Amino acid sequence: MVQKILFVCLGNICRSPAAEGIFNQKIKERDLENFFVVDSAGTGSWHVGNLPDKRMRAAALSRGIELTSRSRQIEENDLYQFDQILVMDKDNLEAVKSLTNDNKNPVNSKIKLILSYSKKSQLDEVPDPYYGGQNGFDKVLDLLNDAIDELINSLID
Repeated sequence: MVQKILFVCLGNICRSPAAEGIFNQKIKERDLENFFVVDSAGTGSWHVGNLPDKRMRAAALSRGIELTSRSRQIEENDLYQFDQILVMDKDNLEAVKSLTNDNKNPVNSKIKLILSYSKKSQLDEVPDPYYGGQNGFDKVLDLLNDAIDELINSLID
């Protein structure tokens, strides 16, 4: 059965496209591409249609990960189309959950912080590197790399 995974951040130009790219690279390396559909989105619409931030693309490419997705805004329909929705921070978590007016809606159980899968980090949230320096982009990639390894392991067990 194919599992559909959606990664979400604020603008869909840094963290969530990086998560999408890392996930895609890892499932390709493990020959699991036929078992997953992966996408990313943002809670805001500012960057719709844009490629990921050039600094994130460069940081990812230095690790052999090409980020080619175009930014899009999450829609309520995504809550029903995806099996898991993994968000980067608590603001994203609340924004995604607010897409449905029903707080008891079962879709809320599949919306999680991505770092809940991390074994190496004590952080709950992936920091937004947009206004920081280059090492912020590298830190995001490190955090996501660890969490996504554990995510994939949990999905294929």
